[in-house]
Amino acid sequence: MTVDLSQAAWRKSSLSGNNGCVEVAFVDGKIAVRDSKDRDGSVLVFNAHEWVAFTRATQNGEFELPE
Repeated sequence: MTVDLSQAAWRKSSLSGNNGCVEVAFVDGKIAVRDSKDRDGSVLVFNAHEWVAFTRATQNGEFELPE
């Protein structure tokens, strides 16, 4: 999925610390996510349904690393 990110308005969570976090941009009906510490690095792009599934899984702890 190709999205032109040249005009993206990236937003970082107000809960982020100084160590960085993820940034999100809404572009052409898609949601782009990148590492705020590596702004030239890889970007994940989700459609609306994928974004909802991803955020729900995150809230449910599905991506927590085992202790």
